[in-house]
Amino acid sequence: MGQSFKTFLKQAGKDFYNQSVNPPVVRASTILFKSFYDIKKMQKKQLKFPTEGHFDYGRQGTSTTHSLSKMLNKLEESYHVFLTPTGFGSIFLAMLSVVRPGDEILVSDPVYSPTRILTQEFFKDFNIKTIFYNPKDLSTLKNNITKKTKLIFVENPGSNTFEFQDLSKIISMAKRKRIFTAMDNTWGTPYFLKPIKLGFDMAIVSATKYYSGHSDVMGGSLAVNKKVFKYVQKAEKISGLRMGPDDAYLIIRGIRTLDTRLDRHEENAKKIASFLSKHKKITVLYPFKKGNQDYKMWKKYYKGSSGLMGLKIKSKNRSSISKFVNSLKLFGYGYSWGGFESLALHQELKAQGKRKYTNLSKNDHIVRLHIGLEDPKDLINDLKKSLKFIK
Repeated sequence: MGQSFKTFLKQAGKDFYNQSVNPPVVRASTILFKSFYDIKKMQKKQLKFPTEGHFDYGRQGTSTTHSLSKMLNKLEESYHVFLTPTGFGSIFLAMLSVVRPGDEILVSDPVYSPTRILTQEFFKDFNIKTIFYNPKDLSTLKNNITKKTKLIFVENPGSNTFEFQDLSKIISMAKRKRIFTAMDNTWGTPYFLKPIKLGFDMAIVSATKYYSGHSDVMGGSLAVNKKVFKYVQKAEKISGLRMGPDDAYLIIRGIRTLDTRLDRHEENAKKIASFLSKHKKITVLYPFKKGNQDYKMWKKYYKGSSGLMGLKIKSKNRSSISKFVNSLKLFGYGYSWGGFESLALHQELKAQGKRKYTNLSKNDHIVRLHIGLEDPKDLINDLKKSLKFIK
């Protein structure tokens, strides 16, 4: 990259033509040319330089979306970054690009619920078989690879239960069998981990979350290496899965402070995790303490940790868990995460699809916390008052 990550975020994308710090919002459906000859000239450039922002129609993008794509490409250290309307749009585009009827997909068991529905239910109608593997036992991955396996899809850490996997081993298995790989890296972002540099073919980030940082934008990014670029380019063109310029502008503006915010999210989250770990009924699902396998795998691959964590609470009284969550005053109640604010949700794993390898007893309950940018002392005081409801 040349410059440090932090410096690049502040310096990239300046628009000296319009004399603005951030590139302006350019909206267009029709892109005008001086002559038909100029259209043909632009189309030749598209074919010769497909990643350089040459457009002849607004659906392909504008200078605003191209500016964001270039910035993210540098951060990811990838060949190109495609932009989609949502984070899940990037997951769908990644799979649509390489998987066809008759193929098989291997997916880590604790994935995001819509990813499970897509692979386990929707793809079934297209004769695409999905097998889920245990992120803690990669023999369940290795032993299920067949001649039909086309893609290994990893979400790291696992959704809500936060299992960390041995990523290099997964990549090695895939490369030996010439299988495509994709990773949902929304939790870590390229600030803490660069999957393409590690060896993955595709890396997904929900730009809705930390890239935006303000809970008011929808978007996704799909970083790719050169090997898979043409597959994704074709699928993107067919599907029309592209981000609009207004969202791209807001993400550019938000991403300027990605490093500053993530540093603070991590600092706050570690303090909260340390406090909650002292409660006898709570197991904190977050890599803050040495000694377990998840911490070792996090330490092996990541430069830091974000603000999202899980709490495994042991209680025979389910309603007491709801009381604990509902009594919090500084934590909002809502889906998504990655904004400046703290959030809390009592997660019903049964409602998210039947996981094969998540070993929870009937008295184990999962609460997901997103630790925001508030004063951690205030958050701890809020939690302290609410913990009394856990029975």
